[in-house]
Amino acid sequence: MSPCGEIRYSITRTRDEWRAGLVRTCSRWADEGSNRCSRWVDEGSDQCSRWADQGSEQCCDWAPCSWFCDAFYWVAKWVCLGWYWVADLVCQAWYWLAKWVCRAFAWVIYWVLTVVAYVVWLVLWIPCRIVGPTGPKGRIEHVFVLVLENRSFDHMLGVSTGTVDAGLGFRPGIGVDAVSGVPTTVNGPSASGTNTHDGQVFAVRAGAPFVMPVDPPHEFCDVQLQLASVPIVGSPKDDACHYGGGYPALTMRGFVDNYANQAVAKGNASALADLGAVMACFTPAQVPVISTLAREFAVCDNWFCALPGPTWPNRFFLHAATSGGLDRSPDPVELAASQVDGYQFENGTIYDALDSRDCDWQVYHGDALPQIGALAGMDLATMLERFHGLDELAGDLRHQDFAASYVFIEPSYGHVLSRGGNFQCGNSQHPIDDVTRGEALIKYVYESIRQSPHWESSLLVITYDEHGGFYDHVEPPAAVPPGDVTDPANNSHGFRFDQLGVRVPAVIVSPWVPVVRPGGVEGLNCNLIDHTAYDHGSLLASVERLYHLPSLTLRDARANDFIHLLSAAEPRGDAPLTLPAPADSGFTCDDDEAEGERPVALDERPVGPEEGPVAPRAAADRPISSTLQGFLQVAALHDARLHPAERERIVGQLRSVHTVRDAHGYLSQVLAQLDALGFRTDIAAPSPRPDGRQSAGPPG
Repeated sequence: MSPCGEIRYSITRTRDEWRAGLVRTCSRWADEGSNRCSRWVDEGSDQCSRWADQGSEQCCDWAPCSWFCDAFYWVAKWVCLGWYWVADLVCQAWYWLAKWVCRAFAWVIYWVLTVVAYVVWLVLWIPCRIVGPTGPKGRIEHVFVLVLENRSFDHMLGVSTGTVDAGLGFRPGIGVDAVSGVPTTVNGPSASGTNTHDGQVFAVRAGAPFVMPVDPPHEFCDVQLQLASVPIVGSPKDDACHYGGGYPALTMRGFVDNYANQAVAKGNASALADLGAVMACFTPAQVPVISTLAREFAVCDNWFCALPGPTWPNRFFLHAATSGGLDRSPDPVELAASQVDGYQFENGTIYDALDSRDCDWQVYHGDALPQIGALAGMDLATMLERFHGLDELAGDLRHQDFAASYVFIEPSYGHVLSRGGNFQCGNSQHPIDDVTRGEALIKYVYESIRQSPHWESSLLVITYDEHGGFYDHVEPPAAVPPGDVTDPANNSHGFRFDQLGVRVPAVIVSPWVPVVRPGGVEGLNCNLIDHTAYDHGSLLASVERLYHLPSLTLRDARANDFIHLLSAAEPRGDAPLTLPAPADSGFTCDDDEAEGERPVALDERPVGPEEGPVAPRAAADRPISSTLQGFLQVAALHDARLHPAERERIVGQLRSVHTVRDAHGYLSQVLAQLDALGFRTDIAAPSPRPDGRQSAGPPG
């Protein structure tokens, strides 16, 4: 345990807790005071009216006396009501002003403690480096985590780790069981696996589309339909369905039904013509990069995403072993109005835990607005110090003094900030983008680590946030609820986080993964195959146990770790220096040689397959998608960090965003301000090229 890290961590956590607590207290006190004002005015106004009515009834009944008496009480009533009306305005204004003075005081406290934390860090920096180590010492000193988008295990690795035989069907990869040490096979799909839609049977097949025509939906209700055949109520985008508080019995027969809903909603002819695309699986030739790593090192074929739902809560579990109760994709207006400093969790995140032990961590991102920026604690100063472009990873790893104990790698999400707002031309492997571009990213990350002086002390984890609506044949098991304090406003469905989501690909790469490849049929041999039950909490559990960090929630405390996979007697020297080139999908982007993804003039660019043959200008006037909403959320949080006293302006601006064009304008505004501060918004990312090389590639 590092006293230096613990002191700084305590100060910053106290800072965040005090400010959040003060802001909540200020708002609650002001709201209660405002309500008291309103009640007092209502009571006073009623008294005015009753007094005037009673007085008028007691007036003399002969003219002109009655006229003067009635007029007196009528004027007196309105004078009385006017007095209360003015008093209400004064009372409301006082509480409004007091609330913002209180919040301003909270910010003063925040910045004072921030300065104190940095002063403590500066004062203790030299003695802390002299007295003891600054990071973990052991076999693993650097953990790299690459999290890609929206693919199930069957879809990505279930077939590609074996072979496809015209006569025998799928032949799973053969390897050694990581626990028992006996020969075993990858738990992939069978050609007999089916879903039925409108009386038509759709079977699992080999050969998946490199680019999907529409995005298979994967919100909470979508996944409940996929797993348990519970129908969606209303429009597919409403995320409305019946949920009784306990997850229903699983059928694994609703994947095609759900995809058909989306195809019909989008009116996409290509999707309607091939509803079985969500049952399709990649072959080894289609994804040679990740399938090679899965064969060479360790493939985990029993890793489930954290909950049966979308990207945001699942990614939060990868950072905090909880989503704070979030069981859906959040709304940007709601986020800006309620989340003061980003998403906060009762026990913090893995980054807080690393800080508490004085372990360095860094983030490498391919997108101008990485989703990790939505976490509390990722303030502008922290991001300027610890966030780097993906194109910097290879160069940084060449340095002998690279000290990061934990590196989180977030991909590029493509044209979500421009060109109609779609995922095309990124490298996240999102379904409506070309999967080979994500293969190029995996190749770049692996080769950057493998060819660096830090290879022998490194661990690379490659996994996916959730399954993205693609079929998987394994029923997800029950889950351990995190047990932390959650925000009820985040929980739309009453989900108790007692059910895991669909199985996702996971590959563990390290020189400490032993070579135990068994003898067997040529071309089918894998290395280690781990059937241990994992979920996203297992990533944090493994890091915590490697680095002696505290658990964050019950989820990671009780999760299985994969440390047993690092059992080699010495680091292996036969690991490949390079990986195969990504497959040629035939998909090209006109910006492959560009500097990086930035908002550009929407009128100049085509739209993606999901939008169909729509003119670019018309695409710019489309309603924003849930995907684009996510980036608006991150941008709004950065806007609030830049302008802490302008939250009402930010909420109002978000309420006025209705189209892709509106979103583009707001994103451009925020990114320009981040750019002026020196934050990386012009990141070049690796992508496949027809010559077999890749742009922004690894060191040669």
